[in-house]
Amino acid sequence: MIRVRGLSKSYQRGGETLTVLDGLNLEMEAGRFYALMGPSGSGKTTLLNLVGGLDRPDAGELFVAGEDLGKISGAILAQWRADNVGFVFQGFNLIPVLTALENVALPLTLTPLSRSERRAHALHALELVGMQDRAHHRPKQLSGGQEQRVAIARAVVTDPQIILADEPTGDLDRDSAGQVLDLLVQLHRDLDKTILMVTHDPHAAERAQSIVHLDKGQLGRIEDTPRALAAGD
Repeated sequence: MIRVRGLSKSYQRGGETLTVLDGLNLEMEAGRFYALMGPSGSGKTTLLNLVGGLDRPDAGELFVAGEDLGKISGAILAQWRADNVGFVFQGFNLIPVLTALENVALPLTLTPLSRSERRAHALHALELVGMQDRAHHRPKQLSGGQEQRVAIARAVVTDPQIILADEPTGDLDRDSAGQVLDLLVQLHRDLDKTILMVTHDPHAAERAQSIVHLDKGQLGRIEDTPRALAAGD
């Protein structure tokens, strides 16, 4: 699903060049749940943004879902992103004036689906995350855990191949975080999605099948988690 060769990415900060990814080599299988870990500045979120087509590499190869992301841009990249990737953010990023149903249906406005079809798809996505009874609630009427469930429904409503989650439990209490992680595991298992999750929490990382450790913009190691070993994955 993801093949990285010699991937490099730098940013300018205060007149200095900050190298975040430095010749990274990495392969990730389709249909697997990966956790990305490493110290601050190791390149986790940068890698997530590159895989999701939100940013472009400076050098190297980046193939995701059969597409060379280093060679497409503009409207083509935007359409590829809409078709293949669902995003889950730490801060939920729901639109306050829209209901849960309207937030989830938002990505579908870029598709040829009719209004009634968009509504049906959004209701189904809310059902997948156990939030169908909150379809007409606005974000301020929901708990943090419920907001993140709605955000996950929004990420899967277009049936993407890949779900990218950047610290999805970072703003949640322990119980809510556990419920969100259970949901990601369930979606991975039932829908066979490829999931990349950035996290600083080793307990959260153990819900994945493999942990990818990054260090100074390069691959440290990849290890299977107890979950994967118990399942024989």
